[in-house]
Amino acid sequence: MTESNKPQILIVDDLLENLISLESILDDFDIDIVRATSGMEALKLTMKNEFALVILDVQMPEMNGYETLELMRQRKKTRYVPVIFVSAIHQSDLHIIKGIETGAVDFIPKPVIPDVLRGKVKIFLDLYNQRVRLDHLLREMEVANMNLKIAKEKAEEATRVKSMFLANMSHEIRTPLNGVIGISRLLQKSGLNEEQQDLTNIIAKSGENLMLIINDILDFSKIESGQIQFENISFQLKEMVNNVYLLLRFKAEEKGIDFSYTIDQNVPSVLCGDPLRINQILMNLVNNAIKFTPHGKVEIRIELVDEFEQSARILFRVIDTGIGISEEGKQVLFKEFRQTESSMSRKYGGTGLGLAISKNLVNLMNGEINVISDEGKGSEFYFRLPLKKSTVEEREKELKYQLPEDIRILIAEDNLINQKVFKLSLKQLGYNSDIAQNGREAYDMHIADPYDIIFMDMQMPELDGLEATSMIREYEKENVNFPHTYIAAVTANSLTEDKNNCIDAGMNNFLSKPFSEKDLINILQEGFKVKANGYLVNYE
Repeated sequence: MTESNKPQILIVDDLLENLISLESILDDFDIDIVRATSGMEALKLTMKNEFALVILDVQMPEMNGYETLELMRQRKKTRYVPVIFVSAIHQSDLHIIKGIETGAVDFIPKPVIPDVLRGKVKIFLDLYNQRVRLDHLLREMEVANMNLKIAKEKAEEATRVKSMFLANMSHEIRTPLNGVIGISRLLQKSGLNEEQQDLTNIIAKSGENLMLIINDILDFSKIESGQIQFENISFQLKEMVNNVYLLLRFKAEEKGIDFSYTIDQNVPSVLCGDPLRINQILMNLVNNAIKFTPHGKVEIRIELVDEFEQSARILFRVIDTGIGISEEGKQVLFKEFRQTESSMSRKYGGTGLGLAISKNLVNLMNGEINVISDEGKGSEFYFRLPLKKSTVEEREKELKYQLPEDIRILIAEDNLINQKVFKLSLKQLGYNSDIAQNGREAYDMHIADPYDIIFMDMQMPELDGLEATSMIREYEKENVNFPHTYIAAVTANSLTEDKNNCIDAGMNNFLSKPFSEKDLINILQEGFKVKANGYLVNYE
C-alpha cells in the first residue's frame, strides 16, 4: 500500500486507451491505480507493491496474460493476489476456462460493462479491506499476547519472590515463637503457683494468637498462588463439629454466652472430604460469632440440603445474637484485609483475612458461603458444601504403639532455645535425646552410632537438613545392613513446596514449628510403627 494508505489496483494492458477507459470506470472508488503496459512490467510492480486486485489483459505482446499470471502464481508474494482477466477473446468458453485454470478469479469480456466491472471490483476491495483489518487485529493480538506473556512472567516471578519472602519470614518468626510457646507449655506443667500460672497462660495465649495470624497470612498466600491442596478422606461429621465445640466452649463461657450445636438426624454420619479445611472454616465462623457477641448465644446447626446416591449437600449454619452487620459492612465482609468497620480491628483484633480465606476455601470446594444479618440483631453465617458419602461406616482407629524405653532420638537443631524446648518436651514424655548442632554433625553422629528417630531442622549451618537427609539415605543405600532410620523434618517453613522438598530428600514426615505435644507424640508413634514394620526407603 502507498503512503496514502489506500488499496492499490494494478491494471495491465498494452493499449493506453484501454488503461484510461478502465481507470475512468473505477474513478468513484477510493483507491490508487497503478498502470502496466506489459506482463514483464506488471511482474516487476507486483514485487515492489502490495495490490488488492490485478486487472489483466490476455492479449499482449512478448508475454500474454496467461503467462504473466502463471509466473505470478509461482511467487510467494503474488500467489494469492486476486486477478480478473479482461479480454476481447471470449468467443469460446475455452479461453475463460483456461483463465480460471491459470489462477484468475474471474473473466470479463470486452467491451467492458462498467457496472459489472465495478460490482466485481467492489467485492474484492471489500475482501481486501477485511483481510487488512484482520491482519491488523492479528498483529494487535500478537502484541497483546507478548505483553500478556511478559506480564505473566513478571507475575510468576513476583509470586515466586513473595513465596520465598513468606517462607523466610515464616521461618524467622516461627523459630523464636516456637521457643516462646514451647517454654510456656513446659512452665504450665512445672507446678507454678496461681499467679505464675496466670502469667504463663497469658504468654502461651499471646503466642498462640500470634501463630493464628501467621497461619492466616500463609493460608491466604497459598490460596493466591494456587498451592492449596485438599484431601478427600472419610471423616465423622459429629466428631469434627464436637471438636470445634470443645475448643471454643471455654471462650464462650468466659463471656457468659450460651454455646451449642445440633446436627439434623438426616445428615450422613460419615462423609468424604477435607475435614481439616471444613474444620478451619467452621472454627473461623464460630470464633467470629463468639468474638462479636457480647451476650446471648451462639449456635451451630448442621442440616441436609439434598441427597443423592453417592453424595450429599450439607448446610453449615452459625447463628449468633451479636452486634450484627450493616449493609455497607456486608459489601466488604469477605474481602481480604478488611473488616466491616475501621474500628473493629482495634476493638476486637484480627487480620481481616479469616472470612476471605473461608470464602476462598468454600469456593475451591465447589460450595457457597454467605451471611444474613441486621445491624444490632445478630448474624447467621452459612455455607453449603457438596460432599461424597463414605462407604466406611466408621473410620478405622489408628493403632497406638507403645514406644520402647531405650529408643534413641537425635535432634538436629542449631537454635539453642529450640534445642532446649525440644529436649525438655521429649523428657516430659519420658525420652532422652542427643543434640546435633548442624546437619554435618547429625550425619556423623548417626553413622557412628545409629539413631531410631531423627528430628531434622531444615535450615542449619554447614549442612542443612535436606542435604544431611540425602547423605544418610545414600549411605543406607550403599550399606544394606545399616539400619534405616525414621527422619522427620522440623521446620518453621510450612509451604507445600517445602513439604515436597522434604519428602523428595527422603524424609518420612513433616513437623511445623511451633508444634504441640500431640504433634510430637504422633511423630514418635509413627516413627516406631514404621520401624516396627520393617520400613525400607524407596531410593528410586
